[in-house]
Amino acid sequence: MATHDPDLRRDLDATLQTRKELGPEYESELLESFLEKVDQNVDRRVRRHLAEQQVQVARGIQPQSRDSEIHPFWQRFGVAALSLVLAVPLSAIAAGTAGLPGLLVCWAGIVGVNAAHGAGLRNPLRLRAEDRDGAAD
Repeated sequence: MATHDPDLRRDLDATLQTRKELGPEYESELLESFLEKVDQNVDRRVRRHLAEQQVQVARGIQPQSRDSEIHPFWQRFGVAALSLVLAVPLSAIAAGTAGLPGLLVCWAGIVGVNAAHGAGLRNPLRLRAEDRDGAAD
């Protein structure tokens, strides 16, 4: 996480210190209390983010999604790398249970996923924003 909440960090330190003092019999209560604080922190951040997006929309600015921050090359690279990593155990399972036909079906699926992603399955929100920007020109 890029930004650290100092209040949450202090709460964690206090929870750990309290656990040391009270012992493991209070661990579940302490953990539950800390998780409530984390939940409240997440809720506050989500509400703030949504409010910022609403302000941007009210001003006529297209809110940026996290998906648009990732360059398409890295998206394709990530899918390809993950496919190759997962291909090893999937190939072993397919070949071990169904032999050569299973291996061929497994690799057809892997190639199909990469081909579909590489063919340019686009973010529909980005397409709408590009259409709107093009229509405004």
